[in-house]
Amino acid sequence: MSPELARLLRPLFNSASPNGGVSVAVIRGNERTVACRGYTDHAGERPVRADTRFELGSVTKTFTALLLAEMVARGEVRYDDPIDQYLPAGSVPGYPHERPITLLHLATHTSGLPRLPVGLTPAAVPRWFTNPYATYSTAHLMRALPRTPVRGTPGGQVRYSSLGCGLLGLVLEHAAGQRYEELLASRVCGPLGLIDTSCGPGREPATGYRRGRRVPSFRLPALPGAAALRSTADDMLRFLQAHLSVDAVQIPEWSGSAGSLRGALRDVSRPRIERRRSGARICLIWNQRSLGEEGEAVYQSGSTRGFSAFVGFNPAMQVGLVAMASTVPGLRRRFTQTAYELLRRLSTSPADG
Repeated sequence: MSPELARLLRPLFNSASPNGGVSVAVIRGNERTVACRGYTDHAGERPVRADTRFELGSVTKTFTALLLAEMVARGEVRYDDPIDQYLPAGSVPGYPHERPITLLHLATHTSGLPRLPVGLTPAAVPRWFTNPYATYSTAHLMRALPRTPVRGTPGGQVRYSSLGCGLLGLVLEHAAGQRYEELLASRVCGPLGLIDTSCGPGREPATGYRRGRRVPSFRLPALPGAAALRSTADDMLRFLQAHLSVDAVQIPEWSGSAGSLRGALRDVSRPRIERRRSGARICLIWNQRSLGEEGEAVYQSGSTRGFSAFVGFNPAMQVGLVAMASTVPGLRRRFTQTAYELLRRLSTSPADG
């Protein structure tokens, strides 16, 4: 790592809890760097490495968006398809059906659905500091959807909804006739060479900590498309590279996804909604902000009970950043905000070449 890049990364490492592990991957032009600090456990026996798996939280949503765009590119679903088309009868949220909720509404947080499913919070309270959503099943979700209120007209206003994106993953399951994790593996992770990215446990997992206490592995069986993925710095570097260099990404022809996945990679970062007050735009899940002459920052952050993650890239400057920590920073340690600021800094000081 160059001394200049080490200097740029220092505030990010300092913003994470000293008790946890951190893994960072940077792309600047032709430069690729992975930097790891700390340990995967408080005993200090396992150093964080480039293949250490971290929970991604809501960064999972960007994978769900890519899966949606890939299935659209194949002609299997359409952005304006109503969700009613793919859900069992009697399991549709209650709202006036003159303007139905579409797949695009789910992917742009404009569905009007609440942040979380009805009944999820009461079920989670007894396990709030351990694994709050582990017992909330798809059957619970199907029973809750008809009682789920929809605020306003679908497509009318941006309201962040993990339920909406998780429901999108479920809809894509039904459309393809395949479980979310299997679908993601065959259409996205496998073709892109993301060998350690999945919803289940894998090798070299980091242990999450919250306020110094070990947190069990996060589980979200009802809505895996919202926040269930785990990945490594190596895999996330490949994920970023695919978005930055769509034409150059190596996709094996045997996967059957070469053309559709390249089209999807281009489509996910296209702005769909503009938020007038903030100036931000929403693509397919991804957020986008102008950096002036330095192009556009496209980014997403996430967290679970014991992890924090940030992913962002700037196509114009060929810059990308992944930052993952095995603790949830408190108010004094703004890990994801510092990561966003680092992406801006990287955009103004790209590497040569």
